[in-house]
This record gives sequence, structure tokens and C-alpha cells, in this order.
Amino acid sequence: MSKTILVTGATSGIGQACVHRFAKEGHNIILTGRRSQRLNDLVDKLISAYAGNYIALNFDVRNREEVREAINSLPEAFSKIDILVNNAGLAAGANKIQDGNYQHWERMIDTNLKGLLYVSEAVIPQMVARNGGMIINIDSTAGKEAYPGGNVYCATKHGVDALTKGMRMDLLEHKIKVGMVSPGLVETEFSIVRFDGDEEKAKKVYSGMTPLRPEDVAESVYFMASQPDHVSILDIVIMPSDQASSTQVRRS
Repeated sequence: MSKTILVTGATSGIGQACVHRFAKEGHNIILTGRRSQRLNDLVDKLISAYAGNYIALNFDVRNREEVREAINSLPEAFSKIDILVNNAGLAAGANKIQDGNYQHWERMIDTNLKGLLYVSEAVIPQMVARNGGMIINIDSTAGKEAYPGGNVYCATKHGVDALTKGMRMDLLEHKIKVGMVSPGLVETEFSIVRFDGDEEKAKKVYSGMTPLRPEDVAESVYFMASQPDHVSILDIVIMPSDQASSTQVRRS
């Protein structure tokens, strides 16, 4: 039976891979993101490749009013959201805390924590009213351990870990499953964004090793989402074989 899935940050990387993975199974997808042209192009590709129904919502998760307005504007056919994938997130900068850029700090806090809260706040009430649903938060191994230069990013992802656990407890009585997928190194636009578009710095993050692909993470998200009603997977930690921790990577 097809479900309605809302994926934030759907225009690239893990979010886009999740969209394709769910669409492949015939589910209906609400794609959200800040880049409207990318959203529209992705919808066109989905329509030509898969059998489901798709709608794009263009908003910034950091803007609570934009989030609420967009979610409330959904047509009836998409108004019952079965699964929310809170994927939108980023790292900005890799400076030591004493050399940090407060604008980077605010961007990460506003996106990774407040953005997740704003979208969840807009979606959860209809799940509570139906007494069912699922929320999957995309966390990170940075939410399990800190690493040099990761300070505020790690703090936000530790926050996602704690929020996920707290949401699960609060929503248990409403039969809403809450889980997270916590990946290590994944080759996406993540490092390009982190280093303000410096592609050379971004390439060094993945040099001499084989990182995860967005599709690898999407497969874990789909596995979590496709369990029977009586099974709740709380957290999937996934790393490339060349990585043992946030600070230990095997490189050739």
C-alpha cells in the first residue's frame, strides 16, 4: 500500500536518494528544499521514472512561518503524511572553537536543530490525530562522538540524537515510531558546503578512501521505514568500511 512521505532537503545528496528509494516502491512523495528549480527538475524526473504522485514545497526549514504555511498548503491528497524524513542539515566551517565564526554557528543551529523542530511541529499534530505515523531523523556519527574542529556541528548532531530519543518517548502513546539514521563519511555536497564552496578542500575529505554513497544511507532509511507495525528500529549507525570512528579513516 502506497504511503505519503515528506523528505526535507530533497534537492541533493541523502535527501534526493531517499526520494528515489521511496518513489521506486510507488509511494507518494512531498519534496522540500530551498532551491526551487532543482525541486521542479526532480519532480519531472520522478514523474517520468516512477508510478507515484509528487509535489514540491519550496521553503527554508529555518523559517518557521514558511514551514507552517507550506505544510498547511498541501492539497487533500498529500495532507496525510505517513512518514517524515527530517534530512535537511549541514556543517559550516571546521575551525577550532576559539577561531569559530558565529554566523556558521547560527546557520548550523538554525538548520540542524530548529529546522528539524519547525518541520516536526508542523507535521506531528496530524499524526497524533490519526494515532500513527513515523519520523526518521538523519543524524550523524558526529552525534555520537566529537572530533577536532567539529565543535558546534557535533553539538547540533548530539542534539538531534537527544531530540530523537525524547520525541520517541513523548509520541509513544500515539503509536508514532521515531528513529534515526546516523551515517559517517558520505560523499555529497556536504563538504563543499562546509568549506564555503572550496572544492579542493572538499575532495581531501574523501581522498584515498571509499566513502558511503547517498544511496547507501537511503537504503537504511527505507529499511527502517519498511518494518512491520510491531517493529521499531531506533538507530542505524552506518560507516564506510574505510572508517572506524570520526577520527580514524584508512586511506591508501
